[in-house]
Amino acid sequence: MKRRNFLTKVSAAGVGLPLINANVFMDLPLFENKTASGPISVTTWNFAEANRTAGELLSKGASALDAVEQGVRVEESNIKNQTVGKGGAPDRDGNVTLDACIMAPNGNFGSVCFLENIEHPVSVARKVMEETPHNMLVGEGAYQFAIKQGFEPVNLLTPESEANWKKWLEEKEYRPIINIENHDTIGMLCLDEKGDIAGACTTSGLAYKMRGRVGDSPIIGSGLFIDNEVGGAVATGLGEEILKNVSTFLIVELMRSGKSPQEACEIAMDRIIKKNPDYKNFQVAFIALNKKGEVGSFCIHPGFTYLKYKNSENTELKSKTYL
Repeated sequence: MKRRNFLTKVSAAGVGLPLINANVFMDLPLFENKTASGPISVTTWNFAEANRTAGELLSKGASALDAVEQGVRVEESNIKNQTVGKGGAPDRDGNVTLDACIMAPNGNFGSVCFLENIEHPVSVARKVMEETPHNMLVGEGAYQFAIKQGFEPVNLLTPESEANWKKWLEEKEYRPIINIENHDTIGMLCLDEKGDIAGACTTSGLAYKMRGRVGDSPIIGSGLFIDNEVGGAVATGLGEEILKNVSTFLIVELMRSGKSPQEACEIAMDRIIKKNPDYKNFQVAFIALNKKGEVGSFCIHPGFTYLKYKNSENTELKSKTYL
């Protein structure tokens, strides 16, 4: 029985459908689950030290979950990076608020949103995943949980970020600047030597955002999605547009149906572009990694790059682009 005929019969039968012989599924396309030889780490943008940290851990036998956490922590502590962690650009009131998520090979995840005064939100997110019955904590609740877990409070607003914020106050322009570090994040995918895949995403969000704003980064299926049978995807850019399309979930599902990571990223981007005629005024970028170790990337505007660590080489690659 062909797939189309089978689906038609299922729809017609409804709840009264009798038991079906398993042989009818033989003609359905099956996802080919081949695992890559050797570990791989891929990271949005040119966060070289972060990706190298993750890649070297993988080479030493670390799990994908440990590698992504430790990798993105590098940028959370990098005060020169004004898009992530300590030193991140504040909201319009001068407060640095952080979002992060982490997703394990078994499908579990943890997430924190609107977290203040904690340097490593990705590690708090992992604690949420492993130490609570929940998946997401926000605001004051996330902060209180972090303190109880032993995280030390820190002032996230550095003098440089504060000076830039005060300069911004002169005009208060909210429109994102394409490929300028005012709205981007670090997203990372790791495939370990056992063939397991994990991901993490962490950000200080849109610079000078309204207080309380949360973007795509801590939202599973938008900023990050992992399926250990298929692969994973991460996103960066204007979070509102990524959220509207649940883009990383879509990419993984497209890979499940047989699309390559590159094809999946391009199809997901096409959804965004078709739905928003204003697409020339913002940037969105994706990277995807499947279980075969194949990597794909696509962005709207030129300028987005990503890193791939494999066989002790940390290579910066230019993304394919729509414009």
